[in-house]
Amino acid sequence: MPNLASALLDPILAADPAGPRITYYDDATGERIELSAITLANWAAKTANFLCDEFALMPGARVSVLLPAHWQTAAVLLGAWWAGLEVTLDADPDADAALATADRLDDVADVPEVAILSLDAFGRPAADLPVGVTDYATAVRVHGDQFDTPGSSSAALDGRSADEVLSTARAVAAEQNVSGSDRVLSTRQWTTADDVVADLVSVLAVGASLVQVSNPDEAALARRIDTEKVTAQLDV
Repeated sequence: MPNLASALLDPILAADPAGPRITYYDDATGERIELSAITLANWAAKTANFLCDEFALMPGARVSVLLPAHWQTAAVLLGAWWAGLEVTLDADPDADAALATADRLDDVADVPEVAILSLDAFGRPAADLPVGVTDYATAVRVHGDQFDTPGSSSAALDGRSADEVLSTARAVAAEQNVSGSDRVLSTRQWTTADDVVADLVSVLAVGASLVQVSNPDEAALARRIDTEKVTAQLDV
């Protein structure tokens, strides 16, 4: 069974480690963050080490990810897959751990291990967390940016194997005419497993580069197609 994160990251690290891989915009705040393949892999490795070392999760454990489309969410998903964990995008009380935003705390109240992401552009921690809840920004930064023991699990994403996720993602990329040379603009949310496969994994699976925009401003989007050298767009 292939490791999904390795299958996605290894080819892009070999082909273009320093070029832009995910460029994230939030038009409501003016935030712009650009991650190379190396930086994305480092964040994923930190997340994998955090989940294994602090939450003691083993391959096959189930992690509930309740996060919006965001560059940190991409790092969380890749980190979980690198550790051989199964990701669910639902509020699952039977999950072994959860990573969520603070407004979803009630949804993960019964999960034994919870990390909250502030998604702050400057890495500020989430405020006023209950006792026993971990702040991701504070905890993850102390972990190593290399992960040497990729895990294997029968399921990677809501019951789908890594092979199923990869084959579906590549088929979606082909349907959308996205190839490894493309710079892909998307304003879609990653709410369901189908969303994550179609709007994140498909881009990475073929070696393309993603420009992900939250709270899109139409005038800014028009300019961004030129400034970011966008060659393909995912329909809203």
